[in-house]
Amino acid sequence: MIGIFIALISGALMSIQGVFNTEVTKSSSMWASASWVQFSALLTCLAVWGFRDRQNLMQVFQVSPKYMLLGGVIGAFITYTVIQSMDTLGPAKAVMLIVISQLIAAYLIEIFGIFGVEKAAFEWRKVIGMVIAIAGVVLFKWE
Repeated sequence: MIGIFIALISGALMSIQGVFNTEVTKSSSMWASASWVQFSALLTCLAVWGFRDRQNLMQVFQVSPKYMLLGGVIGAFITYTVIQSMDTLGPAKAVMLIVISQLIAAYLIEIFGIFGVEKAAFEWRKVIGMVIAIAGVVLFKWE
């Protein structure tokens, strides 16, 4: 139950952050805004680490394979694409498409066992669920 609650908070925070970042971009530039987002996230993470964790920061470099360290690089482009999509589509449409894209990508990662994730069996009901979600976006966008 706690996982569901945390996921719901995560989704809400992503939507709020996207709106905030889009507004910051309007008063600066795309990459200045994205830099601020990543820098303030770094400061926040270091502060929480200092109060709660304090394990050796260099242990992150022990991860294998090394390409797993590219999460921050991906995060920069996530910030960019969220800002762009919210600016052009509006928050509701952008988030719906983002969530559907996340769902499809996550399911493909599970089915094919990409990035070391344990393979999951293909299930038609999950595909049907995604089709229904996509239909929901079309219905929401329909004018």
